[in-house]
Amino acid sequence: MLRGRSDPASRIAGHTAIEAVGLGLRFRRDWALRNCTFRLPAGRVCALVGPNGAGKSTLFALAAGLHRPTEGTVSVFGVDPATPHGRAHVAILTQDKPLYPRLTVAETLRMGYELNRGRWCRETAERIVRGGDVPLDVRVGTLSSGRRTRVALALVFGRRPELMLLDEPLADLDPLVRHEIVGLLMAQAAEHGTTIVLSSHVLAELDGVCDYVLVLADGRVRVAGEADDVIGAHTLLTGPYPGAGAAGAAGATGAAGAGLPPEIAAHTVIESRVTGRQLTALVRRQGPVAGPWTAADPTLEELLLSYLRVPNAPELIAPSAEPRSAGPRPAERSSLT
Repeated sequence: MLRGRSDPASRIAGHTAIEAVGLGLRFRRDWALRNCTFRLPAGRVCALVGPNGAGKSTLFALAAGLHRPTEGTVSVFGVDPATPHGRAHVAILTQDKPLYPRLTVAETLRMGYELNRGRWCRETAERIVRGGDVPLDVRVGTLSSGRRTRVALALVFGRRPELMLLDEPLADLDPLVRHEIVGLLMAQAAEHGTTIVLSSHVLAELDGVCDYVLVLADGRVRVAGEADDVIGAHTLLTGPYPGAGAAGAAGATGAAGAGLPPEIAAHTVIESRVTGRQLTALVRRQGPVAGPWTAADPTLEELLLSYLRVPNAPELIAPSAEPRSAGPRPAERSSLT
């Protein structure tokens, strides 16, 4: 994971990139996001994870100032993202990667310069485009999806924002290009202290890249905090399970403890699964675990998969993710201490 960023990290230490308090957006009768409360410290590379319809794209749109919230507030570096000052901090790349198809690549980069005078880094933008052997004189509409993504990323990087919001940016790239783009993201964060929020359904790509985690389910925040802290709060337990049937995926409430050995049920069970006669359970330990159980730290991918399979798992909010402007934490919110 990214750790120990020196000069940029010290420059932005203590700053807040995004802060949301009671944030919600409703489209007609349906809430796309509701009661979303979290803080993202500046300089982090944050994995934004959730199933389809969880509210990830809505959160991006609100943080970029593309929508006004129905309720609550959101700020970017302390200002309203819907204001000109707020928009100056942010660059967003949406899933559809909107570009003007009739413009050539060179004209597209020129447009980026004209719209971002004083901030535009021509060298960075052209390096990303030329790295994929994308001709500058061809129209964007004739490019393959992977090359169009590269042009869109060149506009984002060339703008030199303090905050990048990237919604599934790697989905249509081949493995080699994905590796290259991830390297660019890590270099941007390390060299410039850029805050990056990366949404991806390919969880294996996030492990080793992201040092912050934000999990959404049903339009609400379920997990938020430093990746190391969140992983360290969980333990993966495996051991023999003599009971019949399968425990299946279960949350920590209701039927979570049904059929589980008492030494497992005594902890906060996020998910339990039975394969053959072996039980695997992801728990937040409340103390030592008795019995014939093997304990291990989960990987980030294993942890995220469990929360995706169990969207009603209890919240876990790290101290670093608690908004500074919010009131006392509700009793039902669980936090790391």
